[in-house]
This record gives sequence, C-alpha cells and structure tokens, in this order.
Amino acid sequence: MKNDLHLKGQLKLYMQWPVIMAILLLAMNIWFYMIDKRAGLLMSIFLAIYMVVVAVLYFYSKSLIFTDLVDFAAQYGLVQNVLLKDLSVPYAIMLSDGKIVWVNDRFQKLFPEEKLVDKYLSNYIQELNRSVFPKEADAKNEMDVVYQGRNYRARLSCIAMQDFRDEDNAFHLPKGREYFVAVSLSDITELNHYIRENEEQKLVSGLIYIDNYEEVMESVEEVRQSLLVALIDRKINQYLAGCDGLVKKMEKDKYFFVVKKQHYREMEQDKFSILEEAKNVNIGNALPVTLSIGIGISGDTYIQSYNHARIAIDLALARGGDQAVVKNGKNFSYYGGKREQTAKNTRVKARVKAEALREFIIAKDQVIVMGHRIADVDSFGAAIGIWRAARAMQKKSYIVLNDITASVRPLYNSFCESTIYPDDMFITSMEVPERMTDNTMVVVVDTNKPEITECPELLKKAKTIVVFDHHRQGSQVIENTVLSYIEPYASSSCEMVAEVLQYIADDIKITNTEANSMYAGIMIDTNNFMNRTGVRTFEAAAFLRRCGADITHVRKMFRDDLASYRVKAEIISSAEVFRDEYAIARCQNKEIDSPTIIGAQAANELLNINGIKASFVLTEYYGKIYVSARSIDEVNVQVIMERLGGGGHINTAGAQFAHTDMEEAVAQLKSVIDTMIGEGDL
Repeated sequence: MKNDLHLKGQLKLYMQWPVIMAILLLAMNIWFYMIDKRAGLLMSIFLAIYMVVVAVLYFYSKSLIFTDLVDFAAQYGLVQNVLLKDLSVPYAIMLSDGKIVWVNDRFQKLFPEEKLVDKYLSNYIQELNRSVFPKEADAKNEMDVVYQGRNYRARLSCIAMQDFRDEDNAFHLPKGREYFVAVSLSDITELNHYIRENEEQKLVSGLIYIDNYEEVMESVEEVRQSLLVALIDRKINQYLAGCDGLVKKMEKDKYFFVVKKQHYREMEQDKFSILEEAKNVNIGNALPVTLSIGIGISGDTYIQSYNHARIAIDLALARGGDQAVVKNGKNFSYYGGKREQTAKNTRVKARVKAEALREFIIAKDQVIVMGHRIADVDSFGAAIGIWRAARAMQKKSYIVLNDITASVRPLYNSFCESTIYPDDMFITSMEVPERMTDNTMVVVVDTNKPEITECPELLKKAKTIVVFDHHRQGSQVIENTVLSYIEPYASSSCEMVAEVLQYIADDIKITNTEANSMYAGIMIDTNNFMNRTGVRTFEAAAFLRRCGADITHVRKMFRDDLASYRVKAEIISSAEVFRDEYAIARCQNKEIDSPTIIGAQAANELLNINGIKASFVLTEYYGKIYVSARSIDEVNVQVIMERLGGGGHINTAGAQFAHTDMEEAVAQLKSVIDTMIGEGDL
C-alpha cells in the first residue's frame, strides 16, 4: 500500500530539494575542474559522499516519513470525527436508498429507543425518503418535517464517493456505491411558534356597508328611524367587540373596523354571523337589513390591507350585497350571498350610466360590441341594443360574433335578410384587428369575465372599455374599464340595455327586428317571465313592446324542432336524483346544433318536478363539458358553480370542465354538493 502512496504539492517539492542541490553542486564541480583540476577532484570526492548520504537518508527515511504523515492524518481525522460526533446539530449519513450508516450523538438522542444504524430513516420520518434525496454531486435539498410533535428543517446534501479515500472514513461503506446522502436536522419548533404568533397579532382591515339603508329607513316610521339605526350600530359593535376589534362609523351606512388576524379566523369560522344577525333587527321595518363586508389581508403594509378591503367591499356590492368578501393577496373568498338581492325600483342609476355611455360614444370614432362565447339570445339582444345606441349618435359600430348557435340563428338571419342593415354589422374575431383603431370603444355585454368573451385579445388593445352585465361579479374581472354597469338583480342584460336606451338619446328609433331581439333576450333569461322578474323587467318589456316587439313572432321563432324536443325528453328521462333534492342529467347527443341550449332548457324543465330544489345538466360540447344549473328559490346554485370555477345568478348559473370525461365531471359536482352541505353552505 505504501508503494502506491505518492507525495504531492509543497511536501513533494520539499523532499526534492536534496536532488536539486546535488545538481547544483555537480555544476559547481565542473566549474572547479575548469579552473583547477586538483580542486575539482577534491570537490568530486565531497560530492560523491554527499550524494551517497542523501540517497541513503532519502530512501531509508521515506517510509518513516509516510508513516508519520499517515499517523498525523489519522489523528487529524479522529479529531474531525470526534468534533462531528459531538456536533450540536443532529447529523447522519445515509446510503442512496435511505439506509443509515452513521449518526452523531445528537441525532441519536432524537430516537433514544432506536438503534438507527442499518435502519431506514423513512421508517421514522416518512417525508425523508429516497424521492426527496438529491441525486447529483454537491446537490442540496431543504424541507420542513415533523417528528414527535416538533418541527425540524431537514437539509439534505449529496456527496460523491470519489471525494473520499478509505483512510478518511470513520465507518464502513459498501463498495459499488456512487454517492451517499448527508442529512442534518434543525429544530425550528419555537421559531415557527413565534412566527405564527407574530402573524396572528397582525391587524386586518375591514369595511361594513349597509346595502339597503335608504329602503329600510323608508319602510319604517320616521320616529323609529333613529332607534333602528341605534340597534344596527349596537349589533355591529357587539359583534366586533366579541372579536376584540375596533370599529368606527364613517358615514350613516358605512363602518371601518380592524381586528387581529387570530380573531378574523374566528369570524371566518362562524361564516360572519353578523350577516344573519343584522336581518333580525326589526322594529316594524318592512325590509330586513342586509350588510356587505369587505376584508383585506396583506403581509406588506396596513395601507395595502385597507386597499384590499376597499376592493373586497366593491366586489361584494357588485355581487349583489348581503355577503362577505375576503381579499388575501390575489385570492378571494366569498361568504353568504345565499338570498336574492331585492331589486331597486328607482332607475336613477340607469339614467346616470346612460349619460356616461353617451359621453364616451360621442368622444369615439367607432364602437365594437361583443358578448360571451357561444352567444345566447340575451347576449345577442344586448349587443344589438348597444349597436343601435352607437348608430343613433352617427358612429360606426360592429358586433363581434364567431359562432351562430341554433338559438341565435333566427334573430341573426332576420338582420342578414334585411336591407336596412350594413353587410359588416357582424364581424368575427379574425376581422377585429383590421377594424381596430386607437379611437375605438369596446362594449362588453352579458359577461364580466375576460377569458370567455368573443375576442379576449380585443380587451388588451382597447383603451376605452365599457361593461354591461347582470351576472354576479367574480374575482376575475375585465380590467381598466371606464364604465362598469353590473346589476346582479336585473333579469337580463337586455333589460339593462333597454333601460339605458330610454335615456341615451331623445326619441331613439328602434326597429321591430331590434326590439324583437331584446325582448327575446328578456323572455329567454326569465323563462317566459317566470324567473327573476321585477317591476323594472316588465317596464323594459313594455318599452320594447311600444317600439314594435312582436310577442307572437318571438314565441314562434323559438319553438323547438322535433329532434331537439326528443333530445330534451331523453335528458329529462335519464336524470338521476342526488340526495333526494338535486336532479343531475347528462346530454351527450352530438347530432344537434346547440346542445348547451337544449341542456339549459332541460334544466329548467327539471325544476317542474316536485321535490327538486336544484337541477344540473352536463353537456359535452366542443371538447368541454358545460354545466347548466337552475333553481327556484331554495338553493343558491351560483355558489355551487363558483366552486367549479363558474358563476352566474342565485337561481341561474353555469360552469365549464376543460375535459370530456362525463363521469369525472358528475363525480366532482356531487363532491362539491356534499362538501357544501357538510359545511352548512347549502
């Protein structure tokens, strides 16, 4: 073994110095011969003696020097091993498969009753298995694990075998192994405790608005109004006092509050019970008091937390009120909102929005209107109404329409066959770039989600965007809108547009075809005026009737053909009743033109069955599964669809699955219903 050992570095150079000196002396001896042969001969004798002595000493002492060096290295390695064994950090060496080959004393103390050597670490800490081990030399990995109720930060490193010689190993390593894994554990239990405690002590900002303050005050006698306000204030103050919060009344119907994060979690667990408690305040008021709550959570600054709260309260109001919205970073959570918001009879808001829309249209050269993908009658009719408003102000206008569904085709054909409408009234998303200019306004109708519009790219290019929608707003909204008119209590987008048209221009001329389109949108979305109809719904219908809407013509236009009626009957007959209250049906017939429309109609028909609180029809169409959800007044299908990534109204909603596995989609829908029933949300 010693013959295989070789010196290197400074030690090797040091051992070569006698040979170097011999060469120098030989050169000097030659020089002496040239000067004086007798001196050179004498020098040669001394040089020979020197070289013999050097050779004897070098070869005789070499083995002794190597022995001393090995002894020193062994003693140095022993010191290292002792230091490593007594290291205060738990440290262990494992093979690549997780078998422990060596541990220090501190690591062994974590497992006092176990002999760890030749055991697998994953037997004790399941997270530390070969799947998380680094596989390359000098690679490292770090993760948090839990053992015996304490938290540890595990640091794993991969060490190649070729970096070590047998003399350096204080333990036996099997041959054939390319690397082993070193693991150290740091106890971070107390650190995590203080981090959590610090996090729980942070303040959370919130806003509380009374949704229907004016309406409630008008419904009670004047002498009792101050008492009603005092009772509402007392309810809110008591609720927040129980959460160790501070509340400040900013206006007659607005409150600002702060609570610690730990108490916010208590509010979250009881699902903001103040929403229901406020409705119990009754001293003769005909309407119950409803509240909207917006809470902002931010780990950066309290100003950012307050800004999040303002965004959350705006979203709660846009969704119809009577609910709490929490904005935590980019995520939103919704609580409450199970009841339908009472529609306001006043049309002041519609008039204000109409005036604002008129100002924007006048300032632009042209208007592009679009609805959602797979346009329905409501989306089509609302787009027609906005198109007419732009034309009334002598502005060029286009409607983006990609797919002509079976429900829209009769209306679409009526415009194409008429000679009074331009040929470029309808364009596709492919034609949008050539029509788009810097002075173009985009109006989105019947949706407030950018990803489901006919042309999402148009929203990125437009500088002026207006939104008209009657669906409850979600976390994904169209950004940079100059005007947003979202009324969740409206029956349809056509109802909203019909109201706006009455104020946008004096004596606006609406043709029979246009009136039929908007009237059809109201009729379809209200299921022949049976769902979600209010005073303003009938007023909008009356306005359209005065403009020439032909009720009989519209009804005949939307009669089903025999094939569609049979498909609808098949869907209804194949429906299953889940939990004795929820009807779930499938529509997988690919021979009809617009299966999603038939699915929605079948969902409406299923509600006519006694005992059914909500109906769901899943339709396979264009590589996706579309869900149509309907209810009358007992179940909020909108919150169910939100769990599936969709949305809509309390009694009319929908969602999409990005696959065509019908059984998986049905199972996921049932799982959501079960979860919400278990959580008390249904």
